[in-house]
Amino acid sequence: MKTGRRRKLNFSKLYSFRCGRASFSKDDHSEIGGPGFSRVVYCNEPGVFEAAIRHYAANSIRSTKYTATSFFPKALFEQFRRVANFYFLVTGSLAFTPLAPYTAVSAILPLFVVIGATMIKEGIEDWRRKQQDIEVNNRKVKVHAGSGVFEHTEWKNLKVGDIVKVEKDGFFPADLLLLSSCYEDSICYVETMNLDGETNLKLKQALEVTSFLHEDSKFSNFKALVRCEDPNANLYSFVGSMEFEEQKHSLTPQQLLLRDSKLRNTEYIYGAVIFTGHDTKVIQNSTDPPSKRSKIERKMDKIIYFLFGVLFTIAFIGSIYFGITTGDDLENGIMKRWYLRPNDSTVYFDPKRAQVAAIYHFLTAVMLYAYLIPISLYVSIEIVKVLQSVFINRDIYMYYEEADQPARACTSNLTEELGQVDTILSDKTGTLTCNSMVFVKCSIAGTAYGRCVTDSSDAKPLIKGFNFEDRRIMTGNWVNEPCSDVIQKFLRLLAICHTAIPEVDEDTGKVSYEAESPDEAAFVIAARELGFEFYERTQTSVSLHELDPASGKKVGRLYKLLNVLEFNSSRKRMSVIVRDEDGKLLLLCKGADSVMFERLAKNGREFQDETRGHVNEYADAGLRTLMLAYRELNEEEYDKFNDKFAEAKNSVSADREALIDEVVEKIEKDLSLLGATAVEDKLQNGVPECIDKLAQAGIKLWVLTGDKMETAINIGYG
Repeated sequence: MKTGRRRKLNFSKLYSFRCGRASFSKDDHSEIGGPGFSRVVYCNEPGVFEAAIRHYAANSIRSTKYTATSFFPKALFEQFRRVANFYFLVTGSLAFTPLAPYTAVSAILPLFVVIGATMIKEGIEDWRRKQQDIEVNNRKVKVHAGSGVFEHTEWKNLKVGDIVKVEKDGFFPADLLLLSSCYEDSICYVETMNLDGETNLKLKQALEVTSFLHEDSKFSNFKALVRCEDPNANLYSFVGSMEFEEQKHSLTPQQLLLRDSKLRNTEYIYGAVIFTGHDTKVIQNSTDPPSKRSKIERKMDKIIYFLFGVLFTIAFIGSIYFGITTGDDLENGIMKRWYLRPNDSTVYFDPKRAQVAAIYHFLTAVMLYAYLIPISLYVSIEIVKVLQSVFINRDIYMYYEEADQPARACTSNLTEELGQVDTILSDKTGTLTCNSMVFVKCSIAGTAYGRCVTDSSDAKPLIKGFNFEDRRIMTGNWVNEPCSDVIQKFLRLLAICHTAIPEVDEDTGKVSYEAESPDEAAFVIAARELGFEFYERTQTSVSLHELDPASGKKVGRLYKLLNVLEFNSSRKRMSVIVRDEDGKLLLLCKGADSVMFERLAKNGREFQDETRGHVNEYADAGLRTLMLAYRELNEEEYDKFNDKFAEAKNSVSADREALIDEVVEKIEKDLSLLGATAVEDKLQNGVPECIDKLAQAGIKLWVLTGDKMETAINIGYG
């Protein structure tokens, strides 16, 4: 059965940085089958005998603190971790002896009430966690039921080896081996925000041998055997191999889709279940719900220790005095303390056993003075904590209307900590800001374009991602600028140097873009609006509609895409190597000024001082900046680089990324500066007011950002 139009896009060469075709090496994967690497998965055959005897974990998960059998003992243990509860248990037990100055019921009943109420509260909160687990375990996903037919089933029913189909904006129900996607080259975009907090999309790609599995019917006779590492907590590693059609293919983290990640910008993917339930990497990284104790509770324990010390001292001193007095109580055979009716007791007032009488008196005094330690204090605090959590959940000012999401206090044990917060550590992008980038300014050939900093408007841009105004280069006027050739190269670089995917509306012909990050989308939109429209990508080419300076008309240009050297946090830049229609080899690069200036050639620094000044000005205004530069390559140099690059990217050794970085470092040099871009990532609504309120409360706020120092300072003032 055909599932829909196949998206004809092949990325074998495009995503060469992380999506290289790794060849299998016995040396690299020699550990498979040994200790720690013994997992065997029968893809599309979860019910075979060999799979059944391995007893892999079910796909249902449990995040509750207690079970039906463990609730009573564990909850009791939690209660008696409190010093006061343990103390009252001891005194309550002593109340059943003749030493007690009061009835046992009066001592035990308050303790039962306090502990019972707290345990009921714990049980209710854990039941809410149970409800969340039930909701997750009962989510639906399409699974192959045989004969090329996919049917919906609950997540909890998945088994290792099942073939599942996840559709756009769906969460992965288990750790999956990516087999194919809606794209011909089997790539997909993944959002890992639930795992690492990152909002930028990650790119994954299946093995080439399984890329033909792009329809439901293709899975009728599909069989494969996967051998890989055992379950572990490392999110960024995966070692394995797939035996398919009597050939062995190595697997890397590039083919692993982790549970709780989200499929984005991809219509659908097919995957084989590798790890389920508590074997998945995200659950392996989680811990059992901890027994959280607030500062107030720990401080109360210290106060209890102090009060018990006072009580012990009073009882001890009194018992010593009582023992001395009891030993000297007889006078002419008559008890001096007749008013205590010593004749009714055989132990307490026996002058011949004064030491024993002192000990008994000490125990009685401890019980009698027990009310120095107020058990009602714990009751009051528990009531206050529960009420605080209720108020938080119902606070209309903490309701997020856009997502229809109210505040939720998952546990009442830590609500009192909110009043003791001293410092907040926060991420910036996507937390304080909207993570919705808008192109607003640029510097080209030492000339600043775009509105002045003081002219920035809070009005919503008419074109998403583009709020740029400058008649000098808009509507094709850039051809009249003194450095029109540099402007042409600048805009061409924006339109080519990226990993975005164009989507053409068949009805209107309008082009939209799906990108890994909002920055890239803003750049290609800006290039389009300024006359360089990126409209098509194939396996090895990028096609543009460019404004031709000579004719003043848009012409189609095709650039052969040879390599993409992707961005990462250590490189702080990305590059593409293309061949234009004239046969020239071009290295197009964009990156942070901290790494770009040092890679400029001596004859490529013509606009360096002016550009540096503009970049600092943009950063002072709180804008995110990138430098743009290029270089022409000769054939011999490129051939030498490409051979080494192919060797490095095809390696599956642990130092693969280091090998790639070493190779690309040698080609990304001697660049010629073109200019810089400035994009704006606005603060979310209410952030300045929130920070102001926090400051008034004496709370310090630390923000982690990869922006320039000037940008970070501006955000701080904002």
